[in-house]
Amino acid sequence: MNGLRGLGWLLVLQSMGELMSRGLHLPFPGPVVGMMLLLVALRWAVVREPVSACADYLLSHLSLLFVPVGVGVMTHLSIVSEYGGRMLLVLVLSTLIGLAVTALLLNYLWRRDEPQQP
Repeated sequence: MNGLRGLGWLLVLQSMGELMSRGLHLPFPGPVVGMMLLLVALRWAVVREPVSACADYLLSHLSLLFVPVGVGVMTHLSIVSEYGGRMLLVLVLSTLIGLAVTALLLNYLWRRDEPQQP
């Protein structure tokens, strides 16, 4: 029962995020606004405990969530075989660029926070 209450909280917060995003014409998608609301709401035990129970249940069945993706890949195998090399190249390059930008930014922030030597 606690897990269903957690799922209810997740759906309510996502719906509130969607309403806020559309109603206020925010530049963020509704689920992102809902996640920000969830981050704030997790401070209270009345939200945190049911959401934790729901998250544990969903994580225990996480492998089932990959079945539709696998079926989609198998269904569109011709597209994957045609564009798979390009997609792999884009994935690898974007990952490397993301890692490089993160490392450079972290290096810059560490240098900035170091005390200056006289």
